[in-house]
Amino acid sequence: MATTGMGIVGRTALVFTLLLALSGCATLRQFGPSVQVASVTPGQYIALKRGDILTTGKLSSATLETLRVAGLDEGVCARPGPPCIDAMEASIVVREEDKRSALAELWLQYALTLPAPKREYSAEGRAKAVVTELDAGFQPRLDAWMQVARQAYAYLFFTERTANQRGFEDRQTQVRDYYNLAVQEASVQLFEAYATGRVHGDTSRFQLGRWTFVLAPSDDGSPLDERTPRELVPAAALSFTGTLRSVHRRDGFGAELVAVMDDPGSDVDTPAAAASAPPPVQRSWSEMPSPSMSVLLRFSGNNLWEVLHDDEPEVEIHDPYQVSEVTLHGQQVPLAANFTAGYALWLARSNFSRQSLRSLFGSKGGIDTPHLYMMQPYDPKRRVLLMIHGLASSPEAWVNVANELMRDDEIRRDFQVWQFYYPTNMPIAMSHDAIRHMLADVLQHFDPTGKAAASHDMVLVGHSMGGVISRLMVSSSGDHLVETLLATAQMTPAQRELLRTRGAPVLTFKPEPEISRVVFIATPHRGTDVAGTRLGRWIGRLVRLPLTVLEDVATIANDGHVDRDDGKHGYQMNSIQNLDKDDPFVKAVADLPMSPSVRYHSIIARAKADGPLEQTSDGLVPYWSSHLPFAESEKVIVSGHSVQEATPAIVELRRILHEDMQAHGHAAE
Repeated sequence: MATTGMGIVGRTALVFTLLLALSGCATLRQFGPSVQVASVTPGQYIALKRGDILTTGKLSSATLETLRVAGLDEGVCARPGPPCIDAMEASIVVREEDKRSALAELWLQYALTLPAPKREYSAEGRAKAVVTELDAGFQPRLDAWMQVARQAYAYLFFTERTANQRGFEDRQTQVRDYYNLAVQEASVQLFEAYATGRVHGDTSRFQLGRWTFVLAPSDDGSPLDERTPRELVPAAALSFTGTLRSVHRRDGFGAELVAVMDDPGSDVDTPAAAASAPPPVQRSWSEMPSPSMSVLLRFSGNNLWEVLHDDEPEVEIHDPYQVSEVTLHGQQVPLAANFTAGYALWLARSNFSRQSLRSLFGSKGGIDTPHLYMMQPYDPKRRVLLMIHGLASSPEAWVNVANELMRDDEIRRDFQVWQFYYPTNMPIAMSHDAIRHMLADVLQHFDPTGKAAASHDMVLVGHSMGGVISRLMVSSSGDHLVETLLATAQMTPAQRELLRTRGAPVLTFKPEPEISRVVFIATPHRGTDVAGTRLGRWIGRLVRLPLTVLEDVATIANDGHVDRDDGKHGYQMNSIQNLDKDDPFVKAVADLPMSPSVRYHSIIARAKADGPLEQTSDGLVPYWSSHLPFAESEKVIVSGHSVQEATPAIVELRRILHEDMQAHGHAAE
């Protein structure tokens, strides 16, 4: 067969060359699929989709994609900083929604590169270093954080779609977090500037560099209305361990902060701290010394351009217990909140555990007088949930109880928590008398007309000896206590004289009309066996009455001489003696009638699940002492004496409170 001038091999090479030419810029190395496929796990997919500068230290995939669309992924945006930000701002090829979200993250990336003083906190939540002057990088940091907040705000409320239309998008959650962090950092910097005297202007309008901050008027009883904090702590900067089981918060818009005030009931640890501390507050009650707050920066404008040029944002400070949502540009937005941080920070700094034991034994560093703590700023529209701790205890006994109850939206809307803190070496009758007077003083101060909801239908919760005090609060004594003690108690002549002249006002009372329901937890209504044992009597002899109590009776006993050993002779006037099942006082109290208008419940512990219920005990209080035959309900839980912290007890308490709200027609509101 004849052949042409080009053989088969030559023709094949020619075809292959033509194919390569037609394929554009392809090379032999690229010959094959232009796109390859690899599998990823669900976790890797979520991490790739949701990862951003805050969670991974790298820009999010959304911002990287926006940079690529704008042609800025190389060159000017190879490193973070103003040149990249300016280039993105000048881009005309990306839509505003993508631009503003990308700029918020780019400004955040830049803000995180700026040097900042470290905020470190000790195990008690105290700042390890106090800012006394502003560093040179203060203004650039403030400018960067304010730009983050403004760009994020513009994305959320002034771009092509509304926040509601983007409700399920991960990107909106990311940008909301950028805004919240920026407001947090800007707020702390503002407070540092205020504390160091660098703020120019009056208390409602002040200037820092290019920014003028306008403090919005409060319509919700903000905790800063009457008190000025000495420290502002980001809730996100705190991590709690120990007995606290969980942290409860509400996702939403705004910075979650804790404003630390001077605490009249705190334990001053050092001479320096004592020297610098303000004079003690004379009131026997105080509002939460570290209230939680939620802060917003509201930028003004009718359109995107005006918002992006607003250098005079409004600063809004809200009490998250009173405000759950705000209206921003026609949209209802949930307010971010942390309901645990302020409460836990207060407990961490209080030294209550050490203080309560010192109080029991009359040692230096304890407390001599009772104090009432209001867990939130007083609210006339919410009823009071009053908690009374037991022997050798303190408000720390309620740490998980109060924390878990306040996570319940309905309970939080209807109740405000108050906690009574008292020296547990005082005779029960005197602690009961003190809380009656204190409660009257507080209600008279806040509600002199007695018309507020807070002055009615109070719910009382008492643990152990606090339950005995709670029972006295809703009982009628007549002359029964005085006559019984005079007839049965072994007293010295001085004690009898004291009982006749001073005892009648303390031991004669009627039910408190403000209280409509009581929950008794592990309460020794008829005393305990333990208090009367040799060990109990020995501990009882170690108990010393508060000096204030001794001084009050000194004019009657020993010709005015104060003697801390007075209780060793005659009738022992202390709390442990009062809890002995054979003590005349506790036996007389068990016979007092409770108000027929008060509903009461029992939560009782038994240390072991087996055996007849009537023969059980929680290790300190036997069932026969804590059982009340006519209680509305009785919940028995396998637990030790500190049953109030057990999850089943908290669940039962929540059930009782919901029952109470339904009875008062509040649950549906």
